[in-house]
Amino acid sequence: MRRLRLRRALERWSPSGDRRPARLLAATAAATVLSLTASGCVTVHGELALLPPASKAEAAQALADFTNAYNRADKAYDPALDEDRVTGPLGAINQAGLRARSINTPGGNPNHKPLALTDARFVLPRKAGWPRWFVADTASNRSSGDQRWLLVFVRNGPEQLWEAAYLTILPRGDVPEFAEEEGYAVPVAADSGALAVAPEDLGAQYVAYLKDGRPGPFAPGPHTTEWRAQREKAAKRLGMATQYLDRVTDQGDFAPLGLRTRDGGALVFFATRYFERQTAAKGYRPKVGPDTKALLTGEIKNTVTREWVSSQAALVKPTGTARNGVTVASRLQGVVGAEGS
Repeated sequence: MRRLRLRRALERWSPSGDRRPARLLAATAAATVLSLTASGCVTVHGELALLPPASKAEAAQALADFTNAYNRADKAYDPALDEDRVTGPLGAINQAGLRARSINTPGGNPNHKPLALTDARFVLPRKAGWPRWFVADTASNRSSGDQRWLLVFVRNGPEQLWEAAYLTILPRGDVPEFAEEEGYAVPVAADSGALAVAPEDLGAQYVAYLKDGRPGPFAPGPHTTEWRAQREKAAKRLGMATQYLDRVTDQGDFAPLGLRTRDGGALVFFATRYFERQTAAKGYRPKVGPDTKALLTGEIKNTVTREWVSSQAALVKPTGTARNGVTVASRLQGVVGAEGS
C-alpha cells in the first residue's frame, strides 16, 4: 500500500509545479527524538452531555502506559510493543522509525536510555461524545534546557486504549495559558469561526503556503518563511534536483485538535504529509541514510522519493486578526516510506 501511495503521488506530480531543488533540513532531527489525533469535536452515539475525557488519575495512568510501552519498544526496536499506545502522526513516525531500526539493528537498541516523563500537568477538555482527548504537559529527560513535551492522547470509545497521537516540544515560556470553564479546558470546534483560521482549514492553508509562499495568515518563523527559504536555497545545489509535493492529512486520528487559550485564540495540533523527490544528475545516485534505506522499495537508479509525515502545533489568534494570525510553533516529522527508481 505504501509503494502504491508513493507511485500515485509521483503520477500526480504536476509538470508545471514547483521544481525548485531542496535538501533535508536540520529541523527534521526533531523526528529522531522519539524514533519513535485525532478527531475534531463531534457528537456520536447521541451523547450530548459535556464530560471530561478522564480523571487526573486516569490521565496519569495513560501517560505511564505510553511511557512503559515506548521504552519496551525502543529497547527491543520492536514496533509491535507500542503499536497499541500510539496513533495518528506520532504513531506513523514512531512505527516507521522502529521498523527501520529493527532491520538495521536486529538485536535491539544497544544505547537504550529509558524515556522519563515527569512533572506532568494534565489539560482535560470537556466535550460531548467520542472521540475524547487530553494533553499531558510534561518535562522529559530527552530534552535539553527548560523544554516541555505536550503529548495529545486520544480515545475513540470506552473499550479502547488511550493512544498518543501528537507530540509537540516547546520551551516552557511558549506553552500558552489555556482557558477554563468550570475547572476544565475548552476544546475548539474544527469549524470554529472564532479563530483567524478554523482548525479544519489549517492543513490546507499550510500546504498552499508551502507551495506558493503567497501572503496569508502565517507569521514568519522557522516552520514557515525559513522552511520555504531552505527549500529554495537547495535549488542552487548542483547535480541534484529536489521537488516537494505537500498533501493535507486530516482524517481519523490525523484530524486537527484545538484548545482555547486565555487570550481568545487557540493552540491547534494538525498534521500534513509530503513527498520529497530527489533526482540526481546523469551518472550519479541520490544517497540515503540507513533508516531510509531500510524502508526503501524499488531500486535507486537516479531518483528516490521519501514519504514524510509532519505534525505541527500552531498558535492561532482570534478572528479579525489582519495579519500573521497563525504562528506555527513546532514541527515534528519523520520518514515513513521511500521508493527508488
